[in-house]
Amino acid sequence: MRVELFPFQKRALADIRMKTAEAMGSYHRTHAPQVVSFTAPTGAGKTIIMASLIESIFFGDENYEEQQNSIIIWLSDSPQLNEQSKIKIDTKADKIRLGQCVTVSEDSFDKELFDDGHIYFLNTQKVSKTSNLTKNGDGRTYTIWQTIANTVQEKSDRLYFIIDEAHRGMQGREAGKATTIMQKFLKGSEEDKIPPMPIVIGMSATTQRFNTLVEGTSSTIHKSVVTADEVRASGLLKDRIVITYPEAGSVNNDMAILQAAADDWKEKWEHWTQYCYEQHYAYVNPVFVIQVLNGTGSHLTDTDLGDCLSKIEERIGFRFENGQVVHTFGQTSSSIQVNGLDIQYVEPSRISDDRNIRVVFFKENLSTGWDCPRAETMMSFKHATDATYIAQLLGRMVRTPMQMHIQVDDVLNDVHLYLPYFNENTVKDVVDALQSAEGGDIPTDIYGESLTGRKFEILTVKPRKKKVDTPFPGQLTLYMFNTDTGKINEDEKNCDNETEDKMQVSPSENTSVTRITTEDTISPKPSIGGHQKMDSSVHVEVSTDSETPRAGESEKIETEKVIETTESAEELFDREEVMKFINDSGLLSYNVRAVRISNYLNSLFKMAHLLTMSGLRREAIREVQGEIADMIHAYVDTLKSNGQYDELVLQVKQFKLATQIFDAFGETVDNYSVHDLFTTTDTDVDRRFRVAEVKLGNEGIGIVYGNKYMDDEQPNNFKIDVILFVADEECLKQLNHYAEVRFHGLNDDYRRYIATINSDKIRRQYDSIVSDGDIVSKHNFRLPETIQVPHEDGGKEYRNHLFVSDITGYAKMKLNTWETGVIEEEEKQTDFVCWIRNPSRGSWALCIPYEIDGETRPTFPDFIVVRKDDISGYVIDILEPHNPEFKDNLGKAKGFAEYARQNPGVGRIQLIRMGKDAAGKNRFKRLDMSRSAVRDKVSHAMTNDELDHIFDIDGFFM
Repeated sequence: MRVELFPFQKRALADIRMKTAEAMGSYHRTHAPQVVSFTAPTGAGKTIIMASLIESIFFGDENYEEQQNSIIIWLSDSPQLNEQSKIKIDTKADKIRLGQCVTVSEDSFDKELFDDGHIYFLNTQKVSKTSNLTKNGDGRTYTIWQTIANTVQEKSDRLYFIIDEAHRGMQGREAGKATTIMQKFLKGSEEDKIPPMPIVIGMSATTQRFNTLVEGTSSTIHKSVVTADEVRASGLLKDRIVITYPEAGSVNNDMAILQAAADDWKEKWEHWTQYCYEQHYAYVNPVFVIQVLNGTGSHLTDTDLGDCLSKIEERIGFRFENGQVVHTFGQTSSSIQVNGLDIQYVEPSRISDDRNIRVVFFKENLSTGWDCPRAETMMSFKHATDATYIAQLLGRMVRTPMQMHIQVDDVLNDVHLYLPYFNENTVKDVVDALQSAEGGDIPTDIYGESLTGRKFEILTVKPRKKKVDTPFPGQLTLYMFNTDTGKINEDEKNCDNETEDKMQVSPSENTSVTRITTEDTISPKPSIGGHQKMDSSVHVEVSTDSETPRAGESEKIETEKVIETTESAEELFDREEVMKFINDSGLLSYNVRAVRISNYLNSLFKMAHLLTMSGLRREAIREVQGEIADMIHAYVDTLKSNGQYDELVLQVKQFKLATQIFDAFGETVDNYSVHDLFTTTDTDVDRRFRVAEVKLGNEGIGIVYGNKYMDDEQPNNFKIDVILFVADEECLKQLNHYAEVRFHGLNDDYRRYIATINSDKIRRQYDSIVSDGDIVSKHNFRLPETIQVPHEDGGKEYRNHLFVSDITGYAKMKLNTWETGVIEEEEKQTDFVCWIRNPSRGSWALCIPYEIDGETRPTFPDFIVVRKDDISGYVIDILEPHNPEFKDNLGKAKGFAEYARQNPGVGRIQLIRMGKDAAGKNRFKRLDMSRSAVRDKVSHAMTNDELDHIFDIDGFFM
């Protein structure tokens, strides 16, 4: 494959491949039809996994022989979906040759049998009663049913039938027809004279869907499931879908909602540009998707496109250029003129790759199967009766543009939908429709919010400062060039400062950048709009007749009120300095998974490559390869010293061919067999050597061994040595033990150094490697610069929270009584600096593992507190107010004690509960696990009563 599968995809592939082989074997033993059910939620990459499966069937792997004469038939209910699947296989599966994928055509397809070694794409419409493929005559010798039946009869040993039930292109009655047709291949059809397909591999988004499909069949079902948690942990999907609608009872003004959507898109553009610039990634260039109304009469659409464009341009401060705004209206493939702008037609499948596209107008043809991870903001003029269409599109927008969770800026982990004609109740219809269409358990959280009742607040460690128009080194600003001549325009350089303050000026036009290094001249960042700056006299705040506040107006007023207090609040402490201290401290956080995804050998190779690539240990991968080569050499030396080597080599080089003689009635003659001895060819040895290399991780270990220990007189014997090593189960056990010890050693030695590397990509790769290697894996705790927290009405304003709003200068938090009391106690301490509310299961949250009822679970302490320290500058505390009535008290206390043992640099690690002091007054009593005596007692405690006793003896009040 041209793409690296995620660990959960590799696990799914191995499971499906095994079950497919078992199904084929079962069919030939029993002739009972077999079904492999592959269920995975939206965004799991089902098509990519199936493409990898097809490659494995055709070309084999370390566990299965190649079967290049296989026949794959791929059935869906939509020709467009088939074309998308075909394109993915052609472009992502590097072993599949061009032309191996064939679309069955009604006009030209006429075969007695399907040809070996091909992948045929078929959709339900082409096997309906009205299709020419199902009829004889007009020069057609064989119907599609006859071709299928003949192939089942003649080639059942290599025929695989894939039903893509996951991506449904039809709704209602048509979907029912498609299901009936699909069931013919599962049950057989007397009318069409076809038997059930021997092996069916079904892709489905939910178990319920596939149960409906296979209902009433006699097939043996083998199930393979990818969970929503696996997809969520991979970073393939956005963390959140936020749906915004008008306040109940407000006078609706859809253009005001459009302005809010444009503001969101502009903010996303700025955040993505900054992130890609700092992390040296290709620019994402997010897309604004706008669903308009159908047209009546001769009108193409009843939505005023001119007004839409004007409102968007007013919000972003730029005029669009040709090619930046496109449409996908099915009624016409020609361009349309709006406000003097040429809006071209673009096929939906081509939108994602065209980086110049900024805004897309569409009606209903971007729903099923369309993928554009750059689509970050959507606005729909549809009414509440069209929830299904909106849900279908939203399901296509949850994929992340960079196929990873963004650790630095949490704003980039959500997708936003604006619905001016919906309310709180009808938004629930969208959520229900999304779950129905996309698989029930969506691996993305979905929230609804009114325009003024926001569900999330953006908090940051970067203080609000007056904008200074200082370009990045080597960067050319937007106004330095005249678009006609390409020369510097002095008038544009001296642009109005007042307008600059009102608009966030984006740098120059979109530039294709794939990698930026410090040695290169830094390329300019892409702008939302074109080169045309709007006249400075244009006022960007657009008045409306709606009672709904203008997008951004309330924030502007609030900013004017709090600007002075914000500046004073920033003087409390240096937020960025505190964040840097925390991120460089090497503080541990853990990832707790239900299963271990990767084996230690693969994890070791990945860790060694990462250390080599990052420069932390440039020889890491060579060291590991050399050590494994030495293991093989030691094994061979042992065989030679024991006198076993020559005999084993002979077994590899020779094989016996047995011949038995039968008479005409099938009886053996003289009941004996003849054995002929043959010598294995070099080709056979090479093939077995390649298989051995794959089992050794496909990292060139065999070649490294050959270069180091090859015998010049017998140059091919090093391959046999590697084959013998892999064939010995004890050797593989020793290798895996070595890999486990070496992996953890490298992780422990370099974890703290990786925390200080200024590369989000390297830190992300490190976290992925460590998480895949162990069920409980330790990571460097690292804070992002920007987070999103739930908006809480009635909360208290905290200016000493590390993350605050860059508009108001405070964080609004709604804490319970215990939590409020603990923070108040901390604030009174003379060395107190700030605190952080640790989110439960947040992407960046500090996690500590603990055991309860024999199971390892994650816990997320409530607070992280930062205090001043005379030696190190700061010290970090971890505080957990916890009700003593909960049964998990002892487990969490022990987990905290072990965490304190592994993190000696942490200040206090306290479990806190309410207790009575000497005067009988309720106060917070603290048990500090950072104290070795307390830690030792807690570690040996067996019951919650013993923990209570430790609290009585060693607990204290502040």
